[in-house]
Amino acid sequence: MIIDANMDWLPPELLSDDALMEKYLHIVPRAYDTYATLGTIPGTDVKQIVIEKPRGYVALNMGPESIAPKDRIAVMDEGKIDKAILRVPCFQEWLNLEMCKQVNDGMAAYAKKYKGRFHTVAVVPPWGEKASLRELERCVKVLGCVAVEVSAHYGTLYLDGEEFRPFFKKISELNVPVCVRQTVLPVQHDCVLSNDTFRRHFGRCQDQAIAVGREIFSDLFEEFPNLRMMHSMLGGGFFAFAELLAPKPSKAKEELERFDVTGSAKARKHLHTNIYFDITVSSAWGAPAVECAVKVFGAERILFACSYPIRREWVTHGVEFINSLNLTDEEKKQILGLNAQKLFGIA
Repeated sequence: MIIDANMDWLPPELLSDDALMEKYLHIVPRAYDTYATLGTIPGTDVKQIVIEKPRGYVALNMGPESIAPKDRIAVMDEGKIDKAILRVPCFQEWLNLEMCKQVNDGMAAYAKKYKGRFHTVAVVPPWGEKASLRELERCVKVLGCVAVEVSAHYGTLYLDGEEFRPFFKKISELNVPVCVRQTVLPVQHDCVLSNDTFRRHFGRCQDQAIAVGREIFSDLFEEFPNLRMMHSMLGGGFFAFAELLAPKPSKAKEELERFDVTGSAKARKHLHTNIYFDITVSSAWGAPAVECAVKVFGAERILFACSYPIRREWVTHGVEFINSLNLTDEEKKQILGLNAQKLFGIA
């Protein structure tokens, strides 16, 4: 069974329902220098949502195919993908409880329509209010959500903050994994604004890598040892920094030990116990990077993901790319589906 761990979903009626569109546009926090507008794709009269952060720098744009792709199933079939985990792009960072309920119900209805091709995630405000925690429980126990989706940070707060502990306590009790979606930019981002491609890709990677580092070096997993966090985009390429950021004790006698090797040991433990990675935009990483990630983390920590409908070829050629890697057949099977079956409890 081949499972895509990250397929974008937004309410299909978003572009045709003016009242709903207005709600979505107005939840985006201008006070945090983030702006959402409804415009058209250049040179056409086709509507698109444009999100800028900061103003004047496009962070995300979504047209009809991004919101309600007409050929989602056909593209999955072409790419030989059996199932996909539906996840909300970007907006889950800002949705209030009322809108979260609409998304959760809408996503569940959409998944039900296609009889087993899709599994869903719960989206709720992460601040620990009783009503939000009740909605979280409803999503898992009634709607059948297989995970909870969160942003890598909210405002200026990353997920290791005390503000989120009641939320993670409930998730631990429900025993479901957390899908950590990259935001469009890290909290501090002025230095990455200069180029559009650099900003869009490196900004998201930087945000994920910061989030992973903060989580494994905090006491989050000491408090919730069964918490499982799956980070998008290979954790922002965290495999490249794992050994460097968590150094082992020196083999030689050092006059001055400059690194916290005890804290590093805990970080390594959490990295290989509590953290998983999806290869969002799998083929875009290139074979050497993905093979290196598998060597560093182990194939059992990595899940196949395409982020459709951002780019069609990432779905239609994603499985082919994984199968072309210099990995064992068992490692490929783990990445393409077995890990997702285990992590999300998919039969």
